[in-house]
Amino acid sequence: MTRNFTVGVLALQGAFAEHLQHLALAAETPNLSKYTFTFLPVRTPDQLATCHALIIPGGESTSMSLIAERTGMLQPLVDFAASSKPVWGTCAGLIFLACEISNARPHQKALGGMSVLVARNAFGRQLDLFELGQDFSLFAPGLRDFPTVFIRAPVVTGVVSGAKPVPVGPRGITQGEFGTVVRTDCSNMAPVEILHTLDNGLVVAVRQGRKLGTSFHPELANDTRFHGWFLEEFVVASV
Repeated sequence: MTRNFTVGVLALQGAFAEHLQHLALAAETPNLSKYTFTFLPVRTPDQLATCHALIIPGGESTSMSLIAERTGMLQPLVDFAASSKPVWGTCAGLIFLACEISNARPHQKALGGMSVLVARNAFGRQLDLFELGQDFSLFAPGLRDFPTVFIRAPVVTGVVSGAKPVPVGPRGITQGEFGTVVRTDCSNMAPVEILHTLDNGLVVAVRQGRKLGTSFHPELANDTRFHGWFLEEFVVASV
């Protein structure tokens, strides 16, 4: 029997169209073509309720959270992030998905889907955009030499366990323009796995159960393999 999956991409702000395009192309590969996928731009609670999985795209994390609050999407997103359904946050989406955000803007919200501390704009303004070829084959065998795109990227600086985050990665991450730390509760009890670090030790990919966070933008690379891996490893495997 053919399985049907609806994968939503939060479409309030940011690079949601690029994610939808990459998902559609990835679904045509031989390993995934036997399944039926619907890829849905998500703007309302009713649309979110139909989804088996969700991607939160790159963009501007503060704007995304404020729009979600204004449109009545914030609490449904919090509830979805607390569920057992797969969620993948890229760049701003990783920030939004975290339970603690450092260098946050005033009134910024966190969904609390992953028990990690994320630093916004961790590379500073001098490295607004850069690209690196990375080998992800340790956790995804088909992802050797993947082109990663970083744009004012965040990094994971701690795993939240108890009252204080346990630091990960190198010390001395820039705090940028804002010193605010946003905190919210996280009900995700799965262990946090550090999937990938850069050569300088910065943590740029993490997994916690069925939640995934990446500092970079796979949707902006001319390569759909990461989206294919997410569909296989998180969406199809979640059934």
